[in-house]
Amino acid sequence: MTAMAEHFFAYLARMRYISRWGLMRNTMPENIQEHSHMVAVLAHALAVIRRDVLGGKADPDRAAAAALFHDAPEIFTGDLPTPVKYGNPEIRAAYQAVEEVAARKLLSMLPEEMRPAYAPWLTEEYDPALRGLVKAADKLAAHIKCLEELKAGNEEFRLAARQTGAELEGYGLPEVGYFMEHFLTGFQLTLDELR
Repeated sequence: MTAMAEHFFAYLARMRYISRWGLMRNTMPENIQEHSHMVAVLAHALAVIRRDVLGGKADPDRAAAAALFHDAPEIFTGDLPTPVKYGNPEIRAAYQAVEEVAARKLLSMLPEEMRPAYAPWLTEEYDPALRGLVKAADKLAAHIKCLEELKAGNEEFRLAARQTGAELEGYGLPEVGYFMEHFLTGFQLTLDELR
């Protein structure tokens, strides 16, 4: 094992230093480690809903693992704001290429024997159904962040809340609709209201 191979988990721990929502004024800053945890919780929930409520096929454990690592390449790239990342096809393609290089760099920090276990999560090379759940969970986490900012009186997130909500509806995933119908309102309540 090279010295570099010993640093994979130390780099993952640095996810907490990469801020999200860089162009927005936040009442409570969010980093990609916090975000990835929430996406993992939500991806797991969406997979459980698909499997146990809707009778579909899904593996909640795989969904959670995929979500935990979905933003890991941002350790090297940072979190590019959505209007920049998606505002231009050339920038999006270039950013995807940079993320692929970052994922490969992270993989190179693992011993050869461990790389196959992490490669699918870091490179997002897994089945499209699972990728769709993780993408939906990612957008759901962003929507929840917007709702929480609005609850705190931060109107900076008003348009983002509308946009993320519309995107979630546009996915046409019944498990997302189920989550939004049964669980989303809780995120808009105060602690006293949750009792």
